[in-house]
Amino acid sequence: MFKKTILAFIVLAACASAPKASADSTSFTGTLATPESQFTTTFTLTSAEDVTLQTWGFGGGTNAAGTPIPAGGFDPLLALFAGGGSGASILTDSMGNPFGTSDTLSNYSAFVGCPPAGTVNIGGTVCGDITMSVSLAAGTYTILLSDANFIPVAIFDDGSLGEGFIDLTGGAFQTCNNTATGAICANDTANWAFDLKTAGVTKVTEPATLLLLGTGLMALSSGLRRARRPRRN
Repeated sequence: MFKKTILAFIVLAACASAPKASADSTSFTGTLATPESQFTTTFTLTSAEDVTLQTWGFGGGTNAAGTPIPAGGFDPLLALFAGGGSGASILTDSMGNPFGTSDTLSNYSAFVGCPPAGTVNIGGTVCGDITMSVSLAAGTYTILLSDANFIPVAIFDDGSLGEGFIDLTGGAFQTCNNTATGAICANDTANWAFDLKTAGVTKVTEPATLLLLGTGLMALSSGLRRARRPRRN
């Protein structure tokens, strides 16, 4: 069980390359400065569209721009918000389930991204990438990417990006897999990659990292970790 911890963070900036766009997709790559950093970018749809987000950084693969992405990056958390800035609110489906997940959360089975991304052998086959598909109305939206254990509070209360984050990273990019002989861990790099795919014309802003002050929050243990993927320092 996690200790109850009051969080008060100023989120550090992340480094990202300029996105590469084709007629219906935009590919992003970059590196997080720390496990407590996050990357955000906004895009605007001029009409209703089916949108798919696909990460590549953990298991690797070839992104929409045709660039080979090596495996070995951290397990990502990916979330989609309506609007921009700290007031952007997390998107939910008709049942109130959020479009935000990582492989340490109980809803990951609805967003497993392997294939098309690859898997990593850490004492057994492990998938950490995400596929997220959703039908969106015309408007502006925000994509958030962070470490799997740097979790926006909005995922739990259907709230806004400005509510801050729950930090369960232990200060490290690390993935562990429980096996019959004990936990086997890999030290992940800080690299990430994802594609934004749409069926029509989409305007993507320059990538940005929001500077948010995390509010005081009590970390909850229920549903945050999958038993097979503990994080250890």
